[in-house]
Amino acid sequence: MEKSILSTDKVNIHYKETGNGNTCIVFVHGWLGNLNWWNDQEAFLKEKYNIVQIDLGGHGKSDKTRKNWTSEQYADDIKAVINQINASEIILVGHSMSGAYVLEAFTDLPKVKAIILVDTLKDLDQDFTPEQAEALMFSHYREDFKSAVENMLPQYLFAEETPALIKQQLQNEFLQNDAELAINALKPLYEMDIRKIAALVDIPVRAINSDASPTNFESNRKYFKDYNYKTIKGTGHYPMLEKPAEFNSLLREFLEEVTINE
Repeated sequence: MEKSILSTDKVNIHYKETGNGNTCIVFVHGWLGNLNWWNDQEAFLKEKYNIVQIDLGGHGKSDKTRKNWTSEQYADDIKAVINQINASEIILVGHSMSGAYVLEAFTDLPKVKAIILVDTLKDLDQDFTPEQAEALMFSHYREDFKSAVENMLPQYLFAEETPALIKQQLQNEFLQNDAELAINALKPLYEMDIRKIAALVDIPVRAINSDASPTNFESNRKYFKDYNYKTIKGTGHYPMLEKPAEFNSLLREFLEEVTINE
């Protein structure tokens, strides 16, 4: 069922709720994404779990009127939806930039029992500053966003094995946005003190990562109290879209490990 709720800045947040079960899995997409990125996971899990898929502010069917682009505001989007859910136990799943935002949302959500990260926060000791983001990404988006999407981003987001249809789908979705929204939507990620936030997370954190870039297990264990990860080979930044069957199998293993209520 499609639903909506106002976030704290009065932006309407669209989400979908399906499935059954005492445990709710809440899926949050990454940059310029939408809740449909999780449709394969929803179909796979809905017989056993309550499934919620969120369009963050500025994304999907949620309002594009946002002025307050901060990590705290993204976290408020997630909390606004979760506070409407009738579930005894919640697992947050965050892809890409939203890995950071589900961590930030967690601190005010006592029903959240575990967090699953998807190809994100693979090395918490690695810094990427706002100045680097401006020089390496945002300046190119301002100059020619279409060219950046078609020529620059593929080398970072896709693997050689990424299906052509997935590449085309994602690029088409990115280009439905203008450069200003693309920059505003991503900028909060690089303004966060993510290591400070990670150190506050006292529940299990699991990750499903692509092998396109390495995961620094020892680094992340310095901040997360309970961290582990699994790797999918031969995918880019979107393993849930590129290899959904393998992704779902790994996701199910983690869910069975961290859930209390069946």
